[in-house]
Amino acid sequence: MNSEIRYHFQSAQIANRFLNELKHWPIARVKTKLLNGGFDVKVSYQFDGEGFDYTCAELDELAAKHQGQEVS
Repeated sequence: MNSEIRYHFQSAQIANRFLNELKHWPIARVKTKLLNGGFDVKVSYQFDGEGFDYTCAELDELAAKHQGQEVS
């Protein structure tokens, strides 16, 4: 199952820092895309749909480290 999460950051510079960290992220293989003039980052990854989604939890923690919030 393909999962997507979108995060909003206070500036495009912070969003790019988050994006660059994900390029070398050891937790899971993710695809990223900048949106909303560079203030948002959409993250896509594969989830098997069983059990707890640790990738989502790790992404949320990393985004929070950069003062990012998940948006719908």
